[in-house]
Amino acid sequence: MKAVIPAAGLATRFLPATKAVPKELLPVVDRPVLQYIVEEAAAAGITDVLLVTGRGKTSMVDHFDRRPDVEARLEEKGDLERLAAVRRTSELADIYTCRQGEPLGLGHAVGVAASHIGDNAFAVLLGDEFVEEDKPLLPAMLDLQAQTGGIVLAFMEVKPEETSRYGIASVAPSAIGGDDIVEVTGLVEKPSPEESPSNLAVLGRYILPAKIFDAIQDTKPGSGGEIQLTDAMAALLADGTPVHGIIYRGHRYDTGMPLGYLQAVVQLAAKREDLGAEFRAWLGEFVAGGAKG
Repeated sequence: MKAVIPAAGLATRFLPATKAVPKELLPVVDRPVLQYIVEEAAAAGITDVLLVTGRGKTSMVDHFDRRPDVEARLEEKGDLERLAAVRRTSELADIYTCRQGEPLGLGHAVGVAASHIGDNAFAVLLGDEFVEEDKPLLPAMLDLQAQTGGIVLAFMEVKPEETSRYGIASVAPSAIGGDDIVEVTGLVEKPSPEESPSNLAVLGRYILPAKIFDAIQDTKPGSGGEIQLTDAMAALLADGTPVHGIIYRGHRYDTGMPLGYLQAVVQLAAKREDLGAEFRAWLGEFVAGGAKG
């Protein structure tokens, strides 16, 4: 099993910060967003990771490379804890890259991974969101895909007014069983609240069969003038490919927008054993003081 992380977007919501620094490397406390995602894949046993990158994003690969100079300095200082943390980034997975020439949509980004993936099923992890470490999602998705051989999606429940931001599914009870497993009967990209078939939004985790690449090639530009992965999956569904979903009940950290990014930083900082207590105390005082200083 290999994983694909589409990470070629321009991240205009974070400009000017992302003019030189990829959004995927913005730190959430002391780890970049991308590291959380690669760690999520590695924890599920996936150690072959392809980054679909764009111009100016080579530093994402550098993050997972060795830094002998930094390691030597930390070793000299006897800072073994940070030394282990630095070394760990290069040991998580085998990192590969390919270039998406221009951002033409998620479907297009996944499509450029075809030569690396080959004929096997693979995982897609979006590069700006991740889930709780103690409530993993990928292992259950991989198990379900091994049973069905089709597409497996992850869903989260959203408010009706939020459906226009996501791919939304229509679903039916699954014969496989389990309260959180559903059979997908339809997919629509970013519907209005009035046209949405449900409140189940596609979370940024997919297990896809290799035949998705042919479907992507046949997919015309859709919402936003982009080649949408949702449209390609809908075409496979129409052709009889089984599509199932798991409704995720844990917390999803969405760093794709400034507010979600700030919330992720605060939430994870508050949970940290080394600084959580002091941070929570300061945050309480800050809020109680009217957030003035």
